[in-house]
Amino acid sequence: MIDINKKASNGEVPREGVLDTIGSTPLIHLCRYLGTADIQLYAKMEAFNPGGSAKDRPARAMIEEALRAGTIDRNTTIIESTSGNMGIGLAQACCYYGLPLICVVDPFAQEQNVAIMQAYGARIERVTRPLQGAFLKARLARVMELLNEIPHSFWPNQYANIKNPLSHEQGTVQEIDEALNGEIDYLFVATSSTGTARGCRDYLQKRGRRTKVIAVDAEGSVLFGGLAGRRRIPGLGAGHVSVLAAGQKFDDVKRVNDLDCVVGCRRMVKYEAILTGGSAGGVLEAIRAMIPELRTKVCAAILHDSGTRYLDTIYSDQWVESELGCSIEKLQARIEQPGQAGRVAGQRGSRFTPHLREYVKEHATI
Repeated sequence: MIDINKKASNGEVPREGVLDTIGSTPLIHLCRYLGTADIQLYAKMEAFNPGGSAKDRPARAMIEEALRAGTIDRNTTIIESTSGNMGIGLAQACCYYGLPLICVVDPFAQEQNVAIMQAYGARIERVTRPLQGAFLKARLARVMELLNEIPHSFWPNQYANIKNPLSHEQGTVQEIDEALNGEIDYLFVATSSTGTARGCRDYLQKRGRRTKVIAVDAEGSVLFGGLAGRRRIPGLGAGHVSVLAAGQKFDDVKRVNDLDCVVGCRRMVKYEAILTGGSAGGVLEAIRAMIPELRTKVCAAILHDSGTRYLDTIYSDQWVESELGCSIEKLQARIEQPGQAGRVAGQRGSRFTPHLREYVKEHATI
């Protein structure tokens, strides 16, 4: 019999099921994206989770906690509102544990995401009209109806469940912090339920880190006192302030629009050969807009998912032109435009090694 506790030559130990592969995602040094050598930027690649996004972490945590507590069993129907990634994370976890799942989605959910949920066995409920101007409110109203209609049903409630931020506090940010030896000046996080940003902030505060946590929100999002407006990129911003989001404060909030997200995604492909999801593009452009104040700093960004689920939208020239009113020529100009071009003379205190500085000079000049 094979001793599964014995490490292989590469240090790997077999995992106990697919959910055990969640976490320990790569942290990648982005040498080219910003077009400057005096900022260290690291990207936490959550697309490497088995379900393809950062939402795998809270999805697993919420389901396993409910199973441990006896709140649910194999006869329980799980019901959740989702714009896509949480639905996939829950679909995978529910499939693994043999739990029926209903995902409530709206018209902005990517069809590929919906197809993945269905492939895992999830039932899809669609809302087609916003409630009081917000599709999130409409999704939540439908969740309430289903909970009343279906006996022995359970709502994990990603918008209020403390396991959401805890999964990031005990996983995502801890992995980043340990990889960078606690030396992080800025951490950039996309916000929607605010679970990721809240968990990261709590971890860093408890350890006395001086890291500034920057929440990246969408224009048209009502979070942090914003005004409701049209948004086309799922997973970034919210039309309703959730329990987890209420009263939350971060060191700063940066707002990005839909086109910023597209530019960030396209630029990431061009200069780093990485296909990122919509919210990641927004995060990256928020960083690029802050180049003057980030010089000599160590920055980390959590990139929530992959661009493979946005091929028909963000990576489609036709969609960008028809939905966002941006011609391909204008889009290309935005992609190639320097963020805040030019170095600031006399900068001191950079943590780059001479070797790394020379490498970036050679390879990252844009």
